[in-house]
Order: sequence, then structure tokens, then C-alpha cells
Amino acid sequence: MQDVTIALENRPGALAEMGAALGRAGVSIEGGGAWVVDGKGAAHFLFSDGEAARRALEAAGIRVIAVRDVVVQRLDQGRPGQLGMLTRRMADAGVNIEVLYSDHDHQLILVVDHLEKAQTVAAEWTREQQLRR
Repeated sequence: MQDVTIALENRPGALAEMGAALGRAGVSIEGGGAWVVDGKGAAHFLFSDGEAARRALEAAGIRVIAVRDVVVQRLDQGRPGQLGMLTRRMADAGVNIEVLYSDHDHQLILVVDHLEKAQTVAAEWTREQQLRR
């Protein structure tokens, strides 16, 4: 899975144009969101093929800033504090979480500065969660 960072114009219809471009190309969004920050549109969306999304968006004149691999992590929603515990482990490992959102399957999506370190933390977290069950 890959996160695609997209620069969107802050105007009505910009998000609709993005969605239409992806739809025409047969590219499905797996999660993400869009915001206005300091008057500019910014979006992070999850795709199974980030490069296909990039091609579709750029063909429509939409600027793609980056395509990055992500860490996908399931939290135990029945246990309060999961987000804090996982993100503390990431911080203790020296991982900065740059973007965090959920996918359509209720999994946490992390865009990080040190992918390999974050994958190690996530794998350890998952093993511990499986032992708890």
C-alpha cells in the first residue's frame, strides 16, 4: 500500500476533479483524507498502486507531491490507549509519524520518516497483540 500526497486547489470542485480522474483510470482509493491548511488544499490518500494513482492525477493536471510506502497497523479498538502506546513505541524507536489516518478496513495508516524502523515496531506490536488473544 502507498500513500499519495496531493496538492489540491482550495476551491469548490477540486476534490471532485481528483475523484473523477481516479475513476476514469479505474484507480480506487483505499483510505485517506483532504484538508485545507494555511489556505492551501492538501490530501493524503491510500492506494494499492500509488504510481497508477500518480499517473491518473498528473494526466488530469493535478500535482502529486510524493508517493510513499506506509505502515499498516490494526489496533485493538476495545482497549483504550492503543494509539498512545503504539505511537510512544514509534517515538522511542526514533520514528517520526508524519501522517496518520485510517483505511476503509479500520486499520491505522502511518506515513513515517524511517519506514524500516517503523515496520520493525509494527511487527513486534502485532506479535504481542496476537499473544494477548
